[in-house]
Amino acid sequence: EPLVLFSHLAGVTTRLEFVTSVLVLPQRSTPLVAKQAAEIDLLSGGRLRLAVGVGWNFAEYASLSADFETRNRRLEEQIVVLRKLWTEPLVTFKGRWHDLDRIAITPRPARPLPIWIGGGTGEPALRRVARLADGWLPLLQPTEDPEKAMARLRALLVEAGRDAGSFGLDARIRGTGGPADWVAAARRWSALGATHLCLSAGRGIPAPQQLEL
Repeated sequence: EPLVLFSHLAGVTTRLEFVTSVLVLPQRSTPLVAKQAAEIDLLSGGRLRLAVGVGWNFAEYASLSADFETRNRRLEEQIVVLRKLWTEPLVTFKGRWHDLDRIAITPRPARPLPIWIGGGTGEPALRRVARLADGWLPLLQPTEDPEKAMARLRALLVEAGRDAGSFGLDARIRGTGGPADWVAAARRWSALGATHLCLSAGRGIPAPQQLEL
């Protein structure tokens, strides 16, 4: 459970950034996530990056009595509410899934927490990222073209009036092959504007080592 894990790690680390990858937000209470995330960010000294998504497993939603069919629209409303709870002393908000009357969390985080969205390259998903996110965690299939996906996202960012140059990109590198393959993938993502890189630690990956890019 990432938020429980991060609350522990915040007390035993000083430099690590904590990133949820990804928190399935529509399965959770928005004010509770706002409070938990604010506490972790305060206790860690501003080292939390909240990456959210909608998930794919309908059984998880059913077990939590959450609506699987409306998860995308609910996520969008949740992001709006989270940002209000983190930045406003009292929040009044009436939406489809939230009805808040002068609600506050205390203490609020010292900064607006960054919200990143993880997901695929479908048009609705990319439009959501361009409108609402501070960064994107692309979850690409092996056959998908990263250059094509990034070109489309940049166009949507411009359409939404966003600065594509300051937008975050957290690229995932599959832990297959060897160090030469990982370095080649890292260089490819770097050329596409990646601000963060993550090597998926599958079986067979040797002990951590520094790779020369």
